[in-house]
Amino acid sequence: MKREIKFRVWDHNTDTMMIPDNFEFYDGKIGWIDASKEAGPGNDGCPDQFEIMQYTGLHDSNGKEIYEGDVLRDENGDLYRVKFDGGQFQPLLRYGGTQVAIESIADMADYSSVIGNIYENADLLEERNGRNL
Repeated sequence: MKREIKFRVWDHNTDTMMIPDNFEFYDGKIGWIDASKEAGPGNDGCPDQFEIMQYTGLHDSNGKEIYEGDVLRDENGDLYRVKFDGGQFQPLLRYGGTQVAIESIADMADYSSVIGNIYENADLLEERNGRNL
C-alpha cells in the first residue's frame, strides 16, 4: 500500500501558509525551500524561515486533510494539537502546562474536525476551561 506524502509550510517572513513546490537537499538535509500560495506568488528561502508540517494521511469527520500543527475539536468540544511525537502523529491536549497524548490520531479522526492550525489561529492556543494547547 502506498502512502501519500505531502507537506505544507508556514513562512515566518510573510506569516503565510504555503505549499512547498521544491525542497533542495544538501548533504542529506533540506537546504532551500521553494513554496507558493494557492493564490498569488510564493516565496523561497532557507529552511529556518519555514515550519515544515507533514500530512498525517488522515481526514477529519468532514473529509479535510489533517496535518501536523492542526487543531482538532472532538465531539465533546475538547481541543487537540496534532504533533509528531514518539515516532507517530498524536493528538495532544495540554493540562496545566503538561502535554498528554490522549489516543492515536487515527482513532479520533472520524469524530473530530480541523478548526485551524497553530500558526494562523493562535487564539485557539489560549486557555479554555482551565486547559490550553
